[in-house]
Amino acid sequence: MRQQVEQWLNADPDPSTRRELIDLAENDPTSVGAIFDGRIQFGTAGLRAPMGPGPTRMNRLVVRQTTAGVMRWLGTQTSPKVVIGFDARHRSKDFARDVAETVIAMGGLAELFEQAQPTPVLALAVLERGADAGVMITASHNPAADNGYKLYLRDGIQLVSPSDSEIAAEIDQVVAEGGAVVTSGGLTGVTHIGAEASDAHLQAAVGALQTDHRDVQVLYTAMHGVGGKQLVSAFESAGFAAPQVVAEQFNPDPDFPTVSFPNPEEHGALDLAFSQAQHSDVDVVLANDPDADRLAVAVPDTNGVWHRLTGDQVGILLADHLLASTRGENRLVASSIVSSTMIEAMALDAGVESVRSLTGFKWVARPIVSFGDKQYIFGYEEALGYCVGDKVRDKDGISAALVVAEIVAAAKAAGETLWTLLDRLYQRHGVYLTEPVTLNFTGPDSMASREHIMRRIVSDPPHRLGSIEVSSHENLAQGRSLPPTQGVLWSLVDGSRVVVRPSGTEPKLKAYLEVVMPVEATDPGALARAKDAADQRMVELRAAVSDLLGGS
Repeated sequence: MRQQVEQWLNADPDPSTRRELIDLAENDPTSVGAIFDGRIQFGTAGLRAPMGPGPTRMNRLVVRQTTAGVMRWLGTQTSPKVVIGFDARHRSKDFARDVAETVIAMGGLAELFEQAQPTPVLALAVLERGADAGVMITASHNPAADNGYKLYLRDGIQLVSPSDSEIAAEIDQVVAEGGAVVTSGGLTGVTHIGAEASDAHLQAAVGALQTDHRDVQVLYTAMHGVGGKQLVSAFESAGFAAPQVVAEQFNPDPDFPTVSFPNPEEHGALDLAFSQAQHSDVDVVLANDPDADRLAVAVPDTNGVWHRLTGDQVGILLADHLLASTRGENRLVASSIVSSTMIEAMALDAGVESVRSLTGFKWVARPIVSFGDKQYIFGYEEALGYCVGDKVRDKDGISAALVVAEIVAAAKAAGETLWTLLDRLYQRHGVYLTEPVTLNFTGPDSMASREHIMRRIVSDPPHRLGSIEVSSHENLAQGRSLPPTQGVLWSLVDGSRVVVRPSGTEPKLKAYLEVVMPVEATDPGALARAKDAADQRMVELRAAVSDLLGGS
């Protein structure tokens, strides 16, 4: 341990993390052991971890070592071009500068954003600027103590296997050679990217709109992130009225002072927006997460009570709109394996190909290149991620916000709401009800506990969940229908399904539940009965899955 600490201190360029490590070594050696137990690895979205010293935390040395490994993998003799963006989190700009300096020192071309920008702006810039790779310094919707490193390759999509393991091997080699990374020591030779990148993204976002419907009043929150300026500009460019904003959450603030967890999926995250909406004449609440790649949507019920739609409900509404407003026999939609299967029924009905992928937009967006002869019109995953068209090859909470506003405006013109649009889809395709079950693990043995449960449910899958028999179970690690990944898929005889998988970025185990209830088209009361039956079945299924996962 002493050797590891000394080697790290000799290589770390940051006085603040050196001091922190020295203090920990003197006063809390157990914590030192934890942060030197392994190394931060590429997950669903690159690197993501709390900031601090050591190889399992996000810090300037980890960023330099990671970038050095990426450059070795790219092949420095070709002078690869790397575009670098960052959000407004603590240390993001410092980490982005370290990326640029490392790229320059290793013979590459570095193009660095001048200002903090949403992740979708960086994702598009990789393609627009003909880069070999793109790095976005962000931890997306994680707590304020975290930061991360998201890597895109020249196709504008996040990396997948085997590239991740190949890059990890190069990083390990950098560490084995001593760990220190010599940088240029300044930004001489770095190209600075200004407003041209955000302007290109605005053009792509506005280009995703399909109709002329613009009469809608929007209340928007940026969740203390970097999406606010870009979204307001997008609405103006598209011809919408300027959205009202939640002022307390509009400007970037890396401490996220008004929310305990800056994720619009989390309970309470939209409380300020809902409170303001109750006293405002608005049709819809839209919320981005801090790097603006996700979008939450909320609308009032008939009693004026505001509700956030699930990610699947928003995905279904977007899919319906794009299936109806685009043309072509070669169209394609995509969704992740944990998202609702309703999109498949809708695509089949429209004569459009539907592709299922693994979780994460490195997979959901991949059909853009792997099905190059197809017109990719939409992809989504239930965790509030939506990709409209093929310009930005990642989830984009700003372009999706424009299209949702367009849908609300069109419904408003027809005297309808998002609820009535959903009911019409349920009437046609059946009621598809989805819910998550999440187990959070804490403490030093959190990952071991999570893996223990996964091993148990793989080796001993259930034969029934509640009163319904499980008709088949698939170990997703065997890669029968998709590339191998940790997780299980259980199909039930009544059409219900359950997917259980470990989170790629957090110490969580997630179960994704779906209940499907057919609706008799000729019976006027059938939809209400199907909804009630789906609700009752979901209560039973949720209890059964919770008991199963919690019974380790």
